[in-house]
Amino acid sequence: MSGATSVRTEPNLSVVATALMKGVVYRDTTPVVWQQLIALQSQVQDYVAVLGLAVIIDESEGYAFLRSRPEPDEGSDDPLIPRLVARRALSFPVSLLLALLRKKLAEADASSAETRLVLTRDQILEMLVVFLPTSSNEARLVDLVDSHIGKVVELGFLRKVGDRPPEYEVRRILKAFVDAQWLADFDERLAAYYASLVADEGVDEVAQ
Repeated sequence: MSGATSVRTEPNLSVVATALMKGVVYRDTTPVVWQQLIALQSQVQDYVAVLGLAVIIDESEGYAFLRSRPEPDEGSDDPLIPRLVARRALSFPVSLLLALLRKKLAEADASSAETRLVLTRDQILEMLVVFLPTSSNEARLVDLVDSHIGKVVELGFLRKVGDRPPEYEVRRILKAFVDAQWLADFDERLAAYYASLVADEGVDEVAQ
């Protein structure tokens, strides 16, 4: 018998649920799991609901993730289910970097037909350094920014795509965590960030 035989993969609830438990499912990086997720949306929602979770799927952007369901109102008969998706406390610089990346993503969407936003390490450094304390030690400043970038990569909002120079793709799931209303108040929030930085770092001056 000549010629290759294609094997059709049947949707598997366990495969999809396990992938979601491990982290974000992206259409571009795990297309097989993504197709199975789309085929099994209702079953997956019912499955994870037992664990107090909900599946957030954005088909236009190509990502899906798990989010804890809201806690029941006081006096409700619904049981309080312990959180499986832990809340993460972020440092001020990491929170600021997420906000700046979200704003950059919105600007790119408004001005370009490209669906991917890729930034070099130097471009990210330039965005962030304006709001960091002045420093005469450039190498230390770069190391500091690299650590913040590393944390955002760990959180899944950046993906390293190049080494020379270092380049990072801004993952579009960031839109689900920093929404349009947040961006509408961006200038006001930056003023609050500025005040917080001065207070937390105990400095009289930040780079302008």
